[in-house]
Amino acid sequence: MVSNPYANYLGEQDARVVLAATPGLLHQAVCALTPEQIAAPIGPGKWNPREIVAHLADCELAFSFRLRQVLAETDPDLQPFDQTAWATRYANYDLVAALELFRTARGWNIKLIGGLSEADFARPATHRERGKITFQTILETMAGHDLNHLAQIQSVAD
Repeated sequence: MVSNPYANYLGEQDARVVLAATPGLLHQAVCALTPEQIAAPIGPGKWNPREIVAHLADCELAFSFRLRQVLAETDPDLQPFDQTAWATRYANYDLVAALELFRTARGWNIKLIGGLSEADFARPATHRERGKITFQTILETMAGHDLNHLAQIQSVAD
């Protein structure tokens, strides 16, 4: 089992630095796009940039719960979710609202992370699809996930 499927995107970067920088970089990336680019899928069978931002906002909500669950419980079981099923509702969300939710939820998570001890980062959890992980693994997954989707949006402007 791969505990962090986004590790290749993160590489040697500090997950906390990436997490803090993503809201601003995401805002810059979507502001560089035309309305047509925002509405066009990034490839066949892929989401458009608005849907990607909605996905990031949804994931931030899921990660928010997971982070707090790992801190509050002893070795909790973390539930995966079906991102394709969640995406069926993305037509309900506009880009501005999705960006704002992501920015706000991420800011709240950054405040949480900033007050933790080294022992907190080592707290264990079990992900049903990825096996044994730690709080730090969740942060690294979040950061790699950010970088993956940020690169997708940035590629549209190139």
